[in-house]
Amino acid sequence: MNNSAEILIIDDEIQIRKLLEIALDSNGYKTIFAVNGKEGISLAANHQPDLIILDLGLPDEDGQVVLKRLREWYKKPILILTVRNTEEEIVKALDNGANDYLAKPFRTQELLARIRTALRNLNQDENEPIIDFGEISIDFTSRIVKLKNEILKLTTTEYNLLSILVKNEGRVLTHQYLLKQVWGNSYSDQTQYLRVFVAQLRKKIEEDPNRPKYIITESGVGYRFNTS
Repeated sequence: MNNSAEILIIDDEIQIRKLLEIALDSNGYKTIFAVNGKEGISLAANHQPDLIILDLGLPDEDGQVVLKRLREWYKKPILILTVRNTEEEIVKALDNGANDYLAKPFRTQELLARIRTALRNLNQDENEPIIDFGEISIDFTSRIVKLKNEILKLTTTEYNLLSILVKNEGRVLTHQYLLKQVWGNSYSDQTQYLRVFVAQLRKKIEEDPNRPKYIITESGVGYRFNTS
């Protein structure tokens, strides 16, 4: 595999850095490393990497703070890789702007798959008017969704929810994020709204709503849209 993407790893554990260097370099990625938050922010600014892998347990500054500082200007994917895997930490990181979250110890192939998804979304033309996956086609210009070439009847809310999920394919979106985007800030704690509309969408686009392959539940956190 020949990838031209440059990945910045911000992690103070030498064993993790060495493992990531071997895994990423062998898959054609370019890697640069930082051992603390200050160095990481500096390298991110100077190199403008295509993706950042960030640990939360850094020696000089909490990774959540580093994440928020990066998100003030860095628009490309940030993947959290850390031993801190409580539901609270995951939700906080995702709400702070992380694209994805993987706990240590991790499986190398899963990490590589998450990286490929994030980079694919980065390289995708944001103005692409039509997206196809499986037997579903979405035309964002006309706001028409088709299943097996037949127009799918969706409410405005269902369409808005589906479009946000699809445009963030592979990224875990928290309950709060989806509620704010679709219903507004005043609904940020109304998770029952989300459950109802996700269930309705699954009935319309999933072959088996009880075993969804597109709208994946991330327990206690939110949802991830999967097209692969």
